[in-house]
Amino acid sequence: MAIKLKVTDIKGDDCAKKITKSIQTMESDAKVDVNIDTKIVTVEAAASEETIKQIVQSAGYTIEGY
Repeated sequence: MAIKLKVTDIKGDDCAKKITKSIQTMESDAKVDVNIDTKIVTVEAAASEETIKQIVQSAGYTIEGY
């Protein structure tokens, strides 16, 4: 199941790479897609949504509504 998160402070490719790397460090087989224009991060991973949210926040980003 894909997890979609609105990450309000994505500014460009560097942010997208940092988020992707952070998630894949914890979940090596995760599929991560970051849409810079819509600020939506889509993740397919075995980890729970809560775990993915915590990883994104630990990387220094804000998730809308979280």
